[in-house]
Amino acid sequence: MFPDYDIIVVGAGHAGCEAAAAAANLGSRTLLITMNMQTIAQMSCNPAMGGIAKGQIVREIDAMGGYSGIVTDQSLIQFRMLNRSKGPAMWSPRAQNDRMLFSIKWREMLENTPNLDFYQDMVKGLLVKDGICSGVITGLGHEINAKAVVLTNGTFLNGIVHIGEKNFGGGRMAEKAATGLTEQLVSLGFESDRLKTGTPPRIDGRSLDYSKMEEQPGDEEIVGFSYLDTEKPKKQRSCWITYTNQTVHDILKTGFDRSPMFGGRIDGVGPRYCPSIEDKINRFAERERHQLFIEPEGWNTVEIYVNGFSTSLPEEVQYEALRNIVGFENAKMFRPGYAIEYDFFPPTQLKYSLETKRLQNLFFAGQINGTTGYEEAACQGLMAGINANQKIRNLDPLILKRSEAYIGVLIDDLISKGTDEPYRMFTSRAEFRTLLRQDNADLRLTELSYRLGLASQERMDKVIEKRSDVEKIKAIISEMAVEPGEINPYFSSINSSLITEKQKAQKILLRPDVGLPAFTDALPRLKEELKTFSKNSLEQASIQVKYDVYIEKEKELVQRMSQLEELEIPETFDYKKIASLGNEAREKLTRIQPRTLGQASRISGINPSDVQILMVFMGR
Repeated sequence: MFPDYDIIVVGAGHAGCEAAAAAANLGSRTLLITMNMQTIAQMSCNPAMGGIAKGQIVREIDAMGGYSGIVTDQSLIQFRMLNRSKGPAMWSPRAQNDRMLFSIKWREMLENTPNLDFYQDMVKGLLVKDGICSGVITGLGHEINAKAVVLTNGTFLNGIVHIGEKNFGGGRMAEKAATGLTEQLVSLGFESDRLKTGTPPRIDGRSLDYSKMEEQPGDEEIVGFSYLDTEKPKKQRSCWITYTNQTVHDILKTGFDRSPMFGGRIDGVGPRYCPSIEDKINRFAERERHQLFIEPEGWNTVEIYVNGFSTSLPEEVQYEALRNIVGFENAKMFRPGYAIEYDFFPPTQLKYSLETKRLQNLFFAGQINGTTGYEEAACQGLMAGINANQKIRNLDPLILKRSEAYIGVLIDDLISKGTDEPYRMFTSRAEFRTLLRQDNADLRLTELSYRLGLASQERMDKVIEKRSDVEKIKAIISEMAVEPGEINPYFSSINSSLITEKQKAQKILLRPDVGLPAFTDALPRLKEELKTFSKNSLEQASIQVKYDVYIEKEKELVQRMSQLEELEIPETFDYKKIASLGNEAREKLTRIQPRTLGQASRISGINPSDVQILMVFMGR
């Protein structure tokens, strides 16, 4: 019934979809197995992509030829560039999406991908021989052979849904859990643990009074996520802001004795940076209110997502509390919020390629590795799909450095430090965030992916053109001399100090209160010189000129730190023989098996003296 495949991807969430697309586009005969063909790329929680640091990840996925950016652009109902008031390293694109359209567009993209087959079934086990994974066993008893397997099981592994004192098996509301895999992997020596996440109630938007809320419209200009020319919507839908209050908090507290989180019925640790509403009012008791974002679920639905009100309290408590929120006085609930608890495998058991250390040709990606969020899952899926393809072809894995991509930061954090709570990406996690901006992901990553065979010729051509245009723009700005008489009126209008002699346009652009668009409007001959260049190229050139000193400093730091990254530790290195290492250092180095001294230096509990000892023993 089934042919032999190169790669089988288990699970069709964000990680699974990107893994399947990457593997198939690289030429591997790929099978995507999902328990429900109708929920491919389901937005299980909020109907949005991007945000702080997550937007950078989506742009990186797109720059490498992944699909998340394209699908996001095709299904967005609102776009905002967050943190515009800060430096460009902090700018983060975020889209509100049509939940159903997002899933439809993803399925269309996958169905139009050559080399990709689909099958609906549960995977209950792996085919394993001599320490190598060679396929899967499905719930219907089929044994399907493959050269490599990528597991992207999301919240489905032994998933339990909690609402108040009720709980039942499930990977999402109204969808059954996946069983069998955890038990087999544990029997093979893997370590597993439990995490939890949650989602808010869904509301009938017709029952809300938006006149009592603060409107949050999208940006006038939709920048989007993809570096390709995707079609953007001509209109946008607004979100709305309201707040909880003391009455709401008091009502929620009446359900605490029946809360699965406070009652000890949930063992898993929840996400620190996306806590439930009951967790917020418990941990931040001094706060009189908490902000809520009222987000539409799509173009043609009245369903509303209440961002900030994630909860697993009893339904009647949720309902009463909701109706005491301003604008929610007559709210009708489509479905209650709930928590879900599921198995994950601490990611220190993985190599940088996302292949497991214990079983060859088995890869993990997404929430199975302890992450939270669509974007974190999708980028792992992309890398797992790429590296599964590389592995079966005896090619070197693609490993992104911390200085190359947020994706590199995420994977290095997971593998070097592990996680005991759902991991979420932030700009603060990236020490080289001035280099890892959302505007330059294509310049950083497209050529790398193109050489691999994933990013298209069209993408590469766009990067070559952008690089060329940026250099031309920078040359024009650096050579043009500006007279006081032609620019001082502009300076007066923005209360900036006047000049008394000629200055280069480049020096003027270095002023913090001068941006390139306004500058060119004030200087017609500069505007004339730059009129043929795209807005993206102009923005890129402006950022490179304005932040050149900071960018160069960061590049120097990368260069200095790269020396440790280049010192590889042999796989056979025996840390137990080094008596001068402390017990904690020996135990953690033996367990994690760092690839380089750089990775060893980032392991929690490893101090600089431990690294120096390793350097001595490695003959450095």
